Amino acid sequence: MKNTKSHKTEHPPPAPVILRLINGQRKFPLHNFIFSAAFFAFGLLSGLGVGLYLSNISFTFQLSQFSISKSAAAGASPVLAVQQSTGPWHEMDDGELMWRASMVPRVSEFPFRRVPKVAFMFLTVGPLPLAPLWELFFRGGDEGLYTIYIHSLPSYVNATSDFAADSVFYGRRIPSKDVQWGKSTMVAAERRLLANALLDFSNERFILLSESCIPLYNFTTIYTHLITSTKSHVEVFDQLGPVGRGRYSPAMQPTIKPAHWRKGSQWFEMDRRLAVQVVSDRTYFPLFERLCNGSCYGDEHYLPTMVNARFGGWNSNRTLTWAEWSVRGPHPRSFWRPDVTVGFLEGLRDGGRIGDGGSSSSVCFLFARKFRPHSLSRLLRFAPGVMQF
Repeated sequence: MKNTKSHKTEHPPPAPVILRLINGQRKFPLHNFIFSAAFFAFGLLSGLGVGLYLSNISFTFQLSQFSISKSAAAGASPVLAVQQSTGPWHEMDDGELMWRASMVPRVSEFPFRRVPKVAFMFLTVGPLPLAPLWELFFRGGDEGLYTIYIHSLPSYVNATSDFAADSVFYGRRIPSKDVQWGKSTMVAAERRLLANALLDFSNERFILLSESCIPLYNFTTIYTHLITSTKSHVEVFDQLGPVGRGRYSPAMQPTIKPAHWRKGSQWFEMDRRLAVQVVSDRTYFPLFERLCNGSCYGDEHYLPTMVNARFGGWNSNRTLTWAEWSVRGPHPRSFWRPDVTVGFLEGLRDGGRIGDGGSSSSVCFLFARKFRPHSLSRLLRFAPGVMQF
């Protein structure tokens, strides 16, 4: 019997895929393989690079918006307060600015000890001729208790050279746009100042001032008065006649009804919760932009009307900035050098004493206008004795 064996053809173990590709078993030329590997490596490195870049942008942006630094209140130990690290200048347009400023933390507790600050917001045409008086005022306060913001016309070219590097006003201008008195651009500038100031979480009170305003008290008095107040100070009143109710447009209905229409001074002071509502407004401001220009004078009606209609309980219905309206015309009386006397300034400080409608203080006005540049020398002479700074 023939011993028969089944003969099986033995095959070597399969070569690794890479070797087969290299040896051409899959008809994959060597140069194609090298090209594919290089392309894959390039894509991988590019993806990692983009990811790291975007991560760095996000981290850098957060640091540039807010940083934690030391600040000390008068007579207190150093505490932590949030402040902007690079000043108020930025590249945001109004839409993005209002969006960021309208953000409110849902967690009421701050991750640091927050020192409430007062934001002094100057709405000017160009320079600040009374800056030396304000320098004296701010030097009497703790720099951790206030911030300064200046909105000047873009055509004003001395944006950085008109203040010395050691001035409290140096580098405090914000990105601005053209403003025309009596038009909605004035209201837009006020909202722009508020939005920039809201980016600093430590700002609690917000005061709008002009280049002709002066402080009537020292920093400590004004700071204490504002921080302890439970009301905002937006002047609101109902005025009959062509310069009051006569400026109302029926086209504003049904959003703004005649019963809502009010008038008041544009020089306001408000707390943070009302400031957030102003920059978040998408109801009243668009109507004023479209229907209240020229003889309507939106800066005299926008805030009084909106506050009256929606936030009356938050407001004292009065302004903290004194002006003399005994003269006829659209502007208050101006004060020149001969007008500034000790008796006149003392009268401004003592006048009224009608109470605050929210503060236990009997102080009536904290600021006054309209003081011409020529009055500066006398203001500087009398400030230490009368205003105590």
